[in-house]
Amino acid sequence: MTQTLQKATFAGGCFWCMVEPFDERPGIHEIVSGYTGGHTPNPTYEDVITNTTGHLEAVQITYDPDIFPYEKLVELFWQQIDPTDDGGQFADRGESYKTAIFYHNEDQKQLAELSKHKLEQSGRFKQPIVTPILPAETFYPAEAKHQDYYKKHPFHYKLYKKGSGRKAFIKDHWTPQDDEQQLRNQLTDMQYKVTQKSATEPPFQNEYHDHEEEGIYVDVVSGEPLFSSTDKYDAGCGWPSFTKPIEQHVIEEDMDTSLGMRRTEVTSHHASSHLGHVFEDGPKEQGGLRYCINSAALTFIPKDQMEEKGYGRFLNLFQT
Repeated sequence: MTQTLQKATFAGGCFWCMVEPFDERPGIHEIVSGYTGGHTPNPTYEDVITNTTGHLEAVQITYDPDIFPYEKLVELFWQQIDPTDDGGQFADRGESYKTAIFYHNEDQKQLAELSKHKLEQSGRFKQPIVTPILPAETFYPAEAKHQDYYKKHPFHYKLYKKGSGRKAFIKDHWTPQDDEQQLRNQLTDMQYKVTQKSATEPPFQNEYHDHEEEGIYVDVVSGEPLFSSTDKYDAGCGWPSFTKPIEQHVIEEDMDTSLGMRRTEVTSHHASSHLGHVFEDGPKEQGGLRYCINSAALTFIPKDQMEEKGYGRFLNLFQT
């Protein structure tokens, strides 16, 4: 039986960067950027950045706990921040950019405290975890221009996330670091060169460029689900092409200026495997994007094997 939707509130520095990680995930109904924890009613952005109102930039998430439980939200929150920094986050300094978990009930408080304790005991960080766990206060939505910023201004958002130091910190502290020899033993020479050294395999001479079977394509390194055959099409370029990933959060996009060109590189979120590039010459009726991906970065899971291999939750992609 589905519970009533609940709210979760997190302050993780610049609220532009705290929407994307949670957005478009199963069970997430709404994410609002705003201000909380201060003493001035109805603050504006200009008020808050003076660091005199006591407010923190935060996001308030409306979610279905049956589908996306609170402990999973908290775990995802930790993975977006530096919880040892009590002066702000990355390049953003001052009171309004501090981190905090604001709980809405006793269950949230206990789960947040347990999660923080586990993080402290894990040894992942040498410095103390300073993110406080506080009772929720009045939440004031930010101005419209700050809502869904990563969607409205994707290019500037990516530059900001990278330039602030957040992107590199997340990769250094939260991306699993596989042993190089282990990867060499696990992968073929081409798979290693593509995923770890950003090589490109030959067009038309790769496993999936003309593959038409129903199923999903997962990261050859980590097994994380990336693309579905339902979004695959023949772009005539010699590499498998997709109009979109299975879920936006499973990939990362970054500017690539190698080879004297300006391109957008696509990597997997969990393993940081190089996958290929995304271009704006895809089918207009399906969003206009073409994710041009190396076959060597992918493993195909046929539809009739998805359940047994742990990907059953994606079978709804093939329902007509």
